Amino acid sequence: MLDAADDSDKSVSAPTRTYVRDAKAMAATPADVKEYPNSYAFIIDMPGLKSGDIKVQVEDDNVLVISGERKREEEKEGAKYDGVLTVTVEKLPPPEPKKPKTIEVKIA
Repeated sequence: MLDAADDSDKSVSAPTRTYVRDAKAMAATPADVKEYPNSYAFIIDMPGLKSGDIKVQVEDDNVLVISGERKREEEKEGAKYDGVLTVTVEKLPPPEPKKPKTIEVKIA
């Protein structure tokens, strides 16, 4: 009986098949990164998403997070799906090197 209770807990907390499918799709989303002299450009394929369905955030001042939720609609015959998101981020100037601290030593 104890084993049966453990199995039921696993099935409740296990991710759904849809969640696993969508997570794999997002992990495999093609993305290109181009470096320019003063910026970086991130080009991400996001077909079927409207601009309002995409969220672009910067976390911790140096982590770019791009996410979106695709709502499944009935496919229409002859419909064409295409979508590419381009995000351009300016480069930060390199930090100035720290100057060594000089301490005067007096010998008595």
